Amino acid sequence: MDGEKQIPIDLDADIVRARREGRTLAAELGFSAVDATLIATAISELARNILIYAKRGEIVLRQVERSGRFGVVVVARDNGPGISDTRQALQDGFSTSGRLGMGLPGVRRLMDDFEIISGTGNGTEVIASKWKP
Repeated sequence: MDGEKQIPIDLDADIVRARREGRTLAAELGFSAVDATLIATAISELARNILIYAKRGEIVLRQVERSGRFGVVVVARDNGPGISDTRQALQDGFSTSGRLGMGLPGVRRLMDDFEIISGTGNGTEVIASKWKP
């Protein structure tokens, strides 16, 4: 995959597609099956959050290289209501949807780098990277 791949997230089926594309990219870069599964799981969580909280958005997958190391960057972006308190949203068990509250904290644990940019009324962008050992 050259450049980046954008996957619109509007339906449950889009989550499956985004997950599959992430796993394929990870395999192309030589990630282990375990790491490819971690990447795919993070993508699933981020895409599910888009559907639950914003109804639509996109997942962007990007291959990166830094200092001779290869990685996968996952960007989840939406124009939804945003997150008023990102610190609270990253606490295990916190949820505004009545779910388990493991999505964002779980993604942060699964990936090597994690950043969230959001604010009330401004949508949300999560950038998470996994580096090949």
